[in-house]
Amino acid sequence: PWGNFAVMLHLPLMVTAQVDLVLVLVTVLSLWTRLCHLSYPNAVVFDEVYYGQFVSLYMKRVFFIDDSGPPLGHMILALGAYLGGFDGNFAWNRIGAEYPCSVSVWTLRFLPALCGALCVPLVYLLTLELKFSHLSALGAALLLLLENSLIVQSRFMLLESVLIFFVLLAFFSYLCFYNLLIGPLLLSSWFRYGWLLLCGASCGAAIGVKYMGLFSYLLLLGVASLHTWNLIGDRTLSVCVQCVCRFFCLLVLPVLLYVFWFYVHLSILSHSGPHDQLMSSAFQASLRGGLSRITQGQPLEVAYGSQVTLKSSASQPIPCWLHSHKANYPIRCSGHLQEMMVSSPPRPVRHGDVIQLVHGMTSRFLNSHDVAAPMSPHAQEVSGYINFNVSMAAQNLWRVDISNREVESDVWKTILSEVRLIHVNTSAVLKLSGVSLPDWGFRQLEIVAEKLFKANTGNLGWTVEEHRYGTSQEQKEREVELHSPSHIDVDRKISFWAKFLELQWKMLTVKQEDSEHKYSSSPLEWITMETNIAYWLHSSSNAQIHLIGNPVSWGVANFSLLAYQVLAVFYLLRRRRGFKDLPHGVWCKFVCLGCVCVGGWLVNFVPFLLMEKTLFLYHYLPALCYLYLLSPALLEHMHTHLLSSVTYQRALCVWASAVLLSVFLSYRTFCPLTYGNPELSANELRGLKWRDSWDILYRRR
Repeated sequence: PWGNFAVMLHLPLMVTAQVDLVLVLVTVLSLWTRLCHLSYPNAVVFDEVYYGQFVSLYMKRVFFIDDSGPPLGHMILALGAYLGGFDGNFAWNRIGAEYPCSVSVWTLRFLPALCGALCVPLVYLLTLELKFSHLSALGAALLLLLENSLIVQSRFMLLESVLIFFVLLAFFSYLCFYNLLIGPLLLSSWFRYGWLLLCGASCGAAIGVKYMGLFSYLLLLGVASLHTWNLIGDRTLSVCVQCVCRFFCLLVLPVLLYVFWFYVHLSILSHSGPHDQLMSSAFQASLRGGLSRITQGQPLEVAYGSQVTLKSSASQPIPCWLHSHKANYPIRCSGHLQEMMVSSPPRPVRHGDVIQLVHGMTSRFLNSHDVAAPMSPHAQEVSGYINFNVSMAAQNLWRVDISNREVESDVWKTILSEVRLIHVNTSAVLKLSGVSLPDWGFRQLEIVAEKLFKANTGNLGWTVEEHRYGTSQEQKEREVELHSPSHIDVDRKISFWAKFLELQWKMLTVKQEDSEHKYSSSPLEWITMETNIAYWLHSSSNAQIHLIGNPVSWGVANFSLLAYQVLAVFYLLRRRRGFKDLPHGVWCKFVCLGCVCVGGWLVNFVPFLLMEKTLFLYHYLPALCYLYLLSPALLEHMHTHLLSSVTYQRALCVWASAVLLSVFLSYRTFCPLTYGNPELSANELRGLKWRDSWDILYRRR
């Protein structure tokens, strides 16, 4: 029996491993160029001011909203800060501010630097999966390795390197899946679909870091759809299983992961913060502190006799509540007292009920007449009614319209309900006009009533925030009671899906005002390298760090983009005329190269031409990586399929070697501006100003 068991195991057991030493070498070099002296400079660098504030809020679990992108990138940066023991107590208020000893600068920057370093071996492997040679893979890896702008962007607490890493990983994983033949064993099939799962997860991560990852994801979906369409014609495969697996991994999984990033984001940020005012009252009340502390124990259902505060849904990002003053319009008026009491049991206000609203301090009814508003003559005036002119009777009845009422209940609810108040006599709806009143109105926003067919339907809602059941009969007792809530505990936690959808809407619609920046640039300036960004300048010396690309490799990338397009047009015209210069397999490889590389450049560059926002040079880096992937592969194609003469092939190799040497020399030349070390003199810095438009800083001594 023992002999039979030994035979089954085929003793002795042997393991054979193949190690690509070139891949190991470029990986080590990329780690060295990105991670070496990562704590220098020990000061805040450019956009670290921006991202650092969000990291601090994560450490303190304080809610925030960033309209520039989803939360995964921020969470990755926060993870690095957490691993370094950062407590969030640092003021990210200016570029150049020194980090205190208590802040581990290395861990703050480690994860972006690691992602940037791993991009180099990923490009090497991706070139191989595109079916090009190891020499082309090495060329693509060296172009990324020696790109100064990618090094700078990777070495700080920024997100472009993280985005590029996940995008490259997604394409590499998909091509591994596509190229791996289904073997006879079940293990090989599972292994193949493991790559597809990794592809879907990488797509979800790329979109979760920055919305720009969506364009690369759509490109990948297009390539996968084309492959799936071709697969349908293969009767030897189970097409249904193939399509279902692709649908789940490439569509369902990224969506689930995208939602999951927000679930983690909202679970961590459970405390009230400075961005609360952008959100609805229900969202604010779900956070600890802030509105939830003020409204704790309030009654849920608004009843006749309730004392409430009404907040306009049209008042973001500046909150605005419906209120009044004892001051009058520029005419003489007098007032009267109105008692507010809630019956026992309370009689709730429902959708469609007609109510009166009385100001608690002045006892004036909310009133409107068909009279032009003082600042908005197209709408009608709203005021606190006082009987000073018997010829104009009170018109202070308002119909409650609950726009988000529940199917099973039409009761007006605190925090949860969004209501429109429709004037009974004129059918006008209460709203903010958006115009400020003059000095006699204390420069506060004007409230008007506007006809429904004229009004913007998105700016008409009001929400009850503070709510008390009024029980006193005397004015002074009522004023005291406004600060003493009736405690009727109500659970106002809204669901994750409600918070998720609201946060998505705010991120897409509530935009921060963009202002011109000294280093902002246009997309066309990126291609010609007419712009740079000063990231850091030493407080007393000429040591400085700039986002400047490698001019030689930048030129190679532009030349490759143009050359591929010329070749593609030439081949297409020849094929149209019936001349097929390339074998079918080579043509398919050439087309695939264009879809991935030229297509990747297009989807990461063209959208910026259409955007109305402040743009910077680093927005071009994802598109640039696709061109670095294209350049060596296109060179190999020309060497193998266009040049038949050995002399021409050798000349091309010599030219490529000279270009690669120039790329290295250019990298070395700009290293002082890439790493901030060594310090250069003013004359040496002037010598690095290869373009007049570059803003190189130096101190004369």
